[in-house]
Amino acid sequence: MELKRVVVTGLGTVNAAACSAAEFHHALRAGHCGIGPVSVFDPTDFRTQTGGEVRDFKPRLMLPRSISLKRLSRSDAMAMVAAIEALRDAGLFPLPDHLLPEIGVVIGGGAGGMLECEAVYRDYLLIAGKSPAYSSFAFFGCASSADQIAIQLRLMGPKTTFMTACSSGATAIGYARDLVQTGAATAIICGGTEPLCRITYSAFNSLQAVDPQYCKPFDKNRQGMSLGEGAGVMILEELGHALQRGALIYGEVLGYGVSCDAHHMTSPDPEGGGAVLAMARALEDAGIGPEAVDYINAHGTGTPANDKIETKAIKHLFGRRAYEIPVSSSKSLTGHTLGAAGAIEGVVSLLAIHHKFIPPTIHCTTPDPDCDLDYVTEGARDAALKIVLSNSFAFGGNNTALVFGKFCEGGFDNE
Repeated sequence: MELKRVVVTGLGTVNAAACSAAEFHHALRAGHCGIGPVSVFDPTDFRTQTGGEVRDFKPRLMLPRSISLKRLSRSDAMAMVAAIEALRDAGLFPLPDHLLPEIGVVIGGGAGGMLECEAVYRDYLLIAGKSPAYSSFAFFGCASSADQIAIQLRLMGPKTTFMTACSSGATAIGYARDLVQTGAATAIICGGTEPLCRITYSAFNSLQAVDPQYCKPFDKNRQGMSLGEGAGVMILEELGHALQRGALIYGEVLGYGVSCDAHHMTSPDPEGGGAVLAMARALEDAGIGPEAVDYINAHGTGTPANDKIETKAIKHLFGRRAYEIPVSSSKSLTGHTLGAAGAIEGVVSLLAIHHKFIPPTIHCTTPDPDCDLDYVTEGARDAALKIVLSNSFAFGGNNTALVFGKFCEGGFDNE
């Protein structure tokens, strides 16, 4: 079977730093931090009260009237907004009828409709066990964003949901690449979505893995992550089809790699073995060597263990060249969006390639001796990027690394 080349023709995002891909580009350039007080629920009883919240989110004003909000959770609505933006960006909305059987949906996520479930359960307890007047659909949605997008847009191609914790969005993009590459679909709407909710916020506070103020990836005084929410979606398309219709191409999905730490449910492998495997497999899948990578969008959560271990893994794979490769964490701007993180950071990677810059790591002011790479802490940096490696390392040791490349019609030139 001849494998097809897979390009990205549309981007969409909703996150704490911006509510569109165009706004996100400017936010990344400016190093704009979207982390602040949480208001989507009352965080008073938690150790921390901050997060990367999507503020003033009004999906009705952001979506066409043809899209119903009736059965959408906050997570579904963010995914839908990002999906419609990406389709419009790709010049594919409204979708022509002849393409409906050829376009699929692959979405990663985590908490899904949990925020709405919490509200229902709270009201149930408040009225002494009597069932409140909520639709049963308030309980449905923990993994329904792909379903909602497919149903409302009448898409009949492959449909899959991934839930691999913080690597869900990245894994969704990798699998979507496979579907287009092998001819199972002409195009795929893919990415990830995640809401802020009490149960997730409580869990990470209980683990004492959250910074009370804002995350400081790779900084000596980092205290943990900042939880966030949002969605990132991209349109993957078979190259010939994209060229035939004159689509703008942001870049190419060259490869991806997955691995398991096989170590612990929440703690990463102290030697970074799983992270090394995922990155190495991604480069192998892309058919390139470590010397080709121009920039690494790090997992970079800001927890004491993760940043140190990711740094160690990069050094192990890249050797002395690790010190020459710019590395940054966009979670310092958006917070850690868990199931959406890999997808939002995929959008970051493609914006960086397309607009020729490297986004900064903000809040990193005090160097950590164990984190001694080039973390781009002085602000955004102009750079003509050919190859970007984007890392997502999740609970349970679920690791995914993506390789994006600048589009060259004749194929990637490693020279």
